Amino acid sequence: MNLDPSTADAERLNWTQYRPGQEAGHYESFYQRGNHPTEPRAFWIRYTIFSPAGMPHAAIGELWAIYFDGTTGRHVVAKEEHPISDCHFSPDSFSARVNDRVLETGALKGEAAGTNGHIGWDLTYEGSEPPLLLLPPGMYTGGFPKAKSLVGVPLATYSGKLTVDGETIDVDGWTGSQNHNWGSRHTDHYAFGQVAGFDEHPDSFLEIVTGRTKLVGPVKTPKITFLVLRHEDREYSLSAPRQALKAKADFGYFYWDFTSSDETVAIRGRFTAAPEDFVGLNYYNPPGGIKHCLNTKIGRCELELVNKATGKRQRLTTSNRALMEILTDDREHGIAIRA
Repeated sequence: MNLDPSTADAERLNWTQYRPGQEAGHYESFYQRGNHPTEPRAFWIRYTIFSPAGMPHAAIGELWAIYFDGTTGRHVVAKEEHPISDCHFSPDSFSARVNDRVLETGALKGEAAGTNGHIGWDLTYEGSEPPLLLLPPGMYTGGFPKAKSLVGVPLATYSGKLTVDGETIDVDGWTGSQNHNWGSRHTDHYAFGQVAGFDEHPDSFLEIVTGRTKLVGPVKTPKITFLVLRHEDREYSLSAPRQALKAKADFGYFYWDFTSSDETVAIRGRFTAAPEDFVGLNYYNPPGGIKHCLNTKIGRCELELVNKATGKRQRLTTSNRALMEILTDDREHGIAIRA
């Protein structure tokens, strides 16, 4: 699959963008997530930099881990914070360390403990897919949007072990992705989704976000939707600014409907998850304040793909393998904040 920019350019974007001591506020996350092949179980492990605007001395490294278990309804959440001096995020290779918990190409090992549980991990991963850019290449160096993201390894396959509150979980052929996002501020209100392999189309991969952000005072942008789908050896990138503005989307706490198209394809879809599938998280915002993130990795997604030239319609679904996040300032969503 030949993509622009070059794989080498995308790999460099997957390195740390933060520079120690910078005055501009910054957040940056390297996260791994994987789903059990058949059951509604998943993990999410996140190595994060948080540096508040104008206070580089207060920068910290965050270590997050969540184990979602839809078979029991019990989700375990752990988070630690460490001084940035006890961390290392490499600007010239793919490598991150929070305290002594490491992430490198093909492997991650560590543990995190919090008031809501303890999770350890000793995992390897591999994948042959090229990196996926959710935004047009030029937007990664521009001032808009303030938040950037990419998938370093789509359809990554994980092996190893998790230890969840003392219980060992064997990870054998779980599928997910290695991901990277960063920016000077969080998008003010967004829905973010990803599917790493649909139930009947295990080689297909979806990455999508719908967001609004403040411009000046109370003025906000309209909803903008960036969407990339890899399916049957093609990449459908519906991320040009005009397409992103024309796309239609509506989301609440537990659902998200969207449609987008270009001259070749129309894609319509829906994410859903039950309230009990989510955990609530506090996301520090570099300019100040805290956002609430409603987070699940065991949601449902349905897609309809229409080839405009042939009229061919295809339906892609997953019953419990969808990543879905809602970021909000609202405090009335009803999901308990766990970290």
